[in-house]
Amino acid sequence: MLKGERVSSLVITGGETDVCVLATVLGAVDLGYHVVVLSDAVCSGADETHDASLEVLGERFSVQVEICRTEAFLSSL
Repeated sequence: MLKGERVSSLVITGGETDVCVLATVLGAVDLGYHVVVLSDAVCSGADETHDASLEVLGERFSVQVEICRTEAFLSSL
């Protein structure tokens, strides 16, 4: 459906950065989407793995994934 609407980028928010958010982002990257993760709109039950997930996504996948705060994202629209 998204491809049919010519969607090329996804903005991700949600819970469990190190589980659900991570899986969603990696799935979107596999499907060829550019992904924006709003760092202040994701959370996890464990700070250490939350921080590590954002670091991996922002560094290892920097071509496909952008990590930014909600205010910065909204002001860029």
